[in-house]
Amino acid sequence: MFEQICSAIRQAIIDGDLVEGTKLAPSRSFAADLGVSRSTIVTVYDQLCAEGYITSVPRSGMLVCAISETQFKPRQEIQNRSEDEVQTLPQPLLGGQPDMELFPHRQWAKAVAKVCRTNPQAMLLGGGRFGNFELRKAIASHVLDWRGIEASPHQIIITAGSTDALGICIRTLAKAGDSIGLENPGYPPVRNFAKAMQLVPVDLKIGDQGAEVPLPGQTPRLSILTPSNQSPLGGVMSPRRRQEFVAWAKRHKAWIIEDDYDSEFRYAGHPIPALAGFDHLDRTIYIGSFAKIFSNLLRIGYLIVPAELIGKFRVSLERFGFSASYMPQQALAEFIQTGAFYHHLRKVRRIYKERRKYLIGRLSADLAEFGWFTDHQAGMQIAFHLRTSFQDTVVSEKAEKLGVTAQPLSSFGTDDVSYNGLILGFCNYTEPEIDRAVATLRQVMLGQY
Repeated sequence: MFEQICSAIRQAIIDGDLVEGTKLAPSRSFAADLGVSRSTIVTVYDQLCAEGYITSVPRSGMLVCAISETQFKPRQEIQNRSEDEVQTLPQPLLGGQPDMELFPHRQWAKAVAKVCRTNPQAMLLGGGRFGNFELRKAIASHVLDWRGIEASPHQIIITAGSTDALGICIRTLAKAGDSIGLENPGYPPVRNFAKAMQLVPVDLKIGDQGAEVPLPGQTPRLSILTPSNQSPLGGVMSPRRRQEFVAWAKRHKAWIIEDDYDSEFRYAGHPIPALAGFDHLDRTIYIGSFAKIFSNLLRIGYLIVPAELIGKFRVSLERFGFSASYMPQQALAEFIQTGAFYHHLRKVRRIYKERRKYLIGRLSADLAEFGWFTDHQAGMQIAFHLRTSFQDTVVSEKAEKLGVTAQPLSSFGTDDVSYNGLILGFCNYTEPEIDRAVATLRQVMLGQY
């Protein structure tokens, strides 16, 4: 009752029905009119006074205060804005998006409930700067089995996602003005982030064997690579090129940052071993994330650093702070250790594999005359290369107006790198959604829109 009365008076003041200086009814008579206790009305008036909507004036009672016309937006306007925001949600075929409808709510709830019941303090006490130790142990076991990386839990740092992990690496190992090797084409936010940190990009062009090793005279302090599935083109870095990069890093005392963003999603054979395992964590720093596998809302990722860098990273975290939330870490450790995580991973891999197969079928049937693609049997998206008679930015813009998001491949590279295509995701979309999206792209390229 208190909430209802308080809300009604507050809204009347916001809407202008009660203007500045209006005197409210005395608490006793107002209570009698509404059929509630006087203490309820007194509490209402006290609350509105605290919020600044009314004020108590001696011998005058409760008066409405002045409120700026632009201080609040009408309730209907807020609702309309929310509906507009719904319209801007990602549409097919946006790449790299996991299907959150597949999130294992029951199993996750069990893991959270068990932690709350048996070890609730672990949800607030994270275990130091590097994060929850149980989760770090679970990750050490996971990367050994899935990525071929032998690492101690003491080498693992829990982060607030892969972007946070990248920021920690750059703050720890580089300074403004240092050069940094970046794949070209590559993930645009990484390039933007490096520039924001005042680093000088050195482009690493992508060839048949993966990113090219920096040329003589180019000595970037760091190089960021996606060797298990190049972003955005797809494909695996060859063993020879991996050896060349490791030899280059040792020769120049440089560091390789391996961004292993979706390596679990390989649909034929076993996942490709990580470069960090190939290098035995000598000159390679490994970035992993649970965003693509499990949930992009938990914002949990991790770093695995060479033993000689543990001290530097600890000092860096003490200086700049720790961003990852402690709350879900123990529950995630429980989720992994009980096997629920791997059950979920097998499930989504099976579903994504079917959706990928379906998209490939539709591309081959409906869009083959407009371009081509390479099936790398991995990842969460496909790079569809357009023939020269089409411009990817134009196709993308027209498709976007029709509710289909197909990122232009040219936006992933710099001006001097020529790529013309579309990045097409499949994980987050059903077969009917893929059908409609591909049909729309066909109509766009036929010039029907």
